[in-house]
Amino acid sequence: MGDSSFITIFLSTYRSFTSTERVLDILTDRLENPPGENEKSQTRQSFNKAVCTVFRTWLTEYPEDFRSLKEPSRLLRLAPLLPQDSSSAADLRASLLRIAEELSEKALLPDAHRGQTGIHTSPPPDTSMFEATSILGFPAALIAEQLTKIETELFVHLIPYHCLGSLWSQRDKKGREGVCWSVRATVRQFNKLANAVLASCLWQTKLRSQQRARLLEKWISVAEACRARKNFSSVYAIVSALQSNPIHRLRKTWQETDREAVRKYEELSEIFSEKDNYSQSRELLKEEGTSKFANIDNRLNNRHINKSNAQGTVPYLGIFLKDLTMLDTAVKDKLDNGYINFDKRRREFEVLAQIRLLQSSCKNCVFGTDEAFMQWYHGVPTLPEEESYRLSNEIEAPSEPSPRGLPPTVIITQCPDLSSSRISLAADSENHFDFHSPVNNLLSKLTKHMRSPSVSCLDVDTSPPSNDSTPAVLTPSTPTKSHRRSASCGNNPPNNIQGSTPDMRIIRIRMDLHDGNLYRSILVTSNDKTPTVISSALEKHNQDPKQASRYELIQLLPEGKELVIPATGNVFYAMTSSSVDFLLRKKGGNTPLGSQSISTETSATFPRIKAKGRRLVRNLF
Repeated sequence: MGDSSFITIFLSTYRSFTSTERVLDILTDRLENPPGENEKSQTRQSFNKAVCTVFRTWLTEYPEDFRSLKEPSRLLRLAPLLPQDSSSAADLRASLLRIAEELSEKALLPDAHRGQTGIHTSPPPDTSMFEATSILGFPAALIAEQLTKIETELFVHLIPYHCLGSLWSQRDKKGREGVCWSVRATVRQFNKLANAVLASCLWQTKLRSQQRARLLEKWISVAEACRARKNFSSVYAIVSALQSNPIHRLRKTWQETDREAVRKYEELSEIFSEKDNYSQSRELLKEEGTSKFANIDNRLNNRHINKSNAQGTVPYLGIFLKDLTMLDTAVKDKLDNGYINFDKRRREFEVLAQIRLLQSSCKNCVFGTDEAFMQWYHGVPTLPEEESYRLSNEIEAPSEPSPRGLPPTVIITQCPDLSSSRISLAADSENHFDFHSPVNNLLSKLTKHMRSPSVSCLDVDTSPPSNDSTPAVLTPSTPTKSHRRSASCGNNPPNNIQGSTPDMRIIRIRMDLHDGNLYRSILVTSNDKTPTVISSALEKHNQDPKQASRYELIQLLPEGKELVIPATGNVFYAMTSSSVDFLLRKKGGNTPLGSQSISTETSATFPRIKAKGRRLVRNLF
């Protein structure tokens, strides 16, 4: 209908509300009954041209959609229906039949295709040969180049739609273990690098403070060299590890660290300040989102940089995950008339387009491999939460205070060890990328009022840890300290912690479904009554929101207690501040064994409801 961007936006975001199989079925049904009186009519010619455009774009930019089909029947049905009067249609037909043949072979010989899902695992490293201080023998520029090589390869192969909030939030759902594998790979690298910093600084507990200070200085130099190469992902991983409690608390080591190195470390930390929704990080992406080198006076040893090669920009992916998760949480999936809210998909596409533009700046980057460093890097032992904190306490007693003048402790939460083509609208890789898009302006306005939770790493756990999948964290909680787990990409902490305002709040609601318990984030304002929240939660869980009267809303409290929210109550004021986890249970259902229910059926008058939160969201969205 004259919207030239519709196809691109639809192909980028349709997985949020339907499946590849469903789209193929609809389009194939359309092809079986083409418009126009005959093959030569102008209507039929226009239709055939549109068909070729859609499938050529789809097959070129998202070939994995077709290769992920479980069997070839849909492609075998589709191929003969493509137009017969053009060479482009013949090429499309040949490509579809070739993929159908691959799918048939995969079905007949599954063992030959095992391990080709995009999730690769490596054997555990041999820790007996690990020498933490060996890192001092590698130039910082060389280390930065090798880390940038790893990050660039991962970023180029990132599938942007894997970052969509509706997909990323369901990655732990039973039966969806393989989804978003390209984002998981980036998460693993982020945590692997943070772990390498921790292990190198803590592994050898007998080192003197001066020796350990040299390790801190080395990693600060590496972070600065990564900054010069515009590898923001590695910079943040290193800075996050240095800010983690096991290293941050080493007072004697920081006192021995060169003051100039500490100053540079503080400057790098400021890049990822959460102030104004990561405004400084976004501004840097706008200024340096090109294939040129960073325009900074880094005073580094750049002998390992090949100036003839392009230098792409590798962003910290958590910023985009946060934007997309906030969009998915705050904007409705459907309009009041039941239609798909395609304006939401346009906003999501703006974020995905930014990722694709940055990917285009990395596509021509070429790096060499230093086998000696890679052997050391892959041989770093994994330090669990308890072990890293134990080693830190062995180095310096826990009673000693933290050093003055250093940034406050940032808790780094490590993700579980889970296992591209250019967009047609992409500009030349030499052009600057404008990150002041409408979606960022909108999100900045919203977060200014919501103070949305921090994303201190790429962990965005959306459900409580289960027995078979317990996330490992880099910093433990201890009886003597009160640490918060990093709330990432839309998971909000309680009312007395960062992320809440007097007018709105994000809560997590789950249902007891047959395919496992899945938490979804819901925005609750001071105007929302219980039926409204239940309806929104049902819609988020792909259930019929009209069945809200059959459910009751229960707040899950510590020690197995439950707080039943009154059917006519205001959820914002009825909830307690001790938990943001809720449960939808069918009325008349059994209370879990051992749980204690706290009734709130009372005639007490709630405080006067404020309309500010609801009005804000209505104006923004």
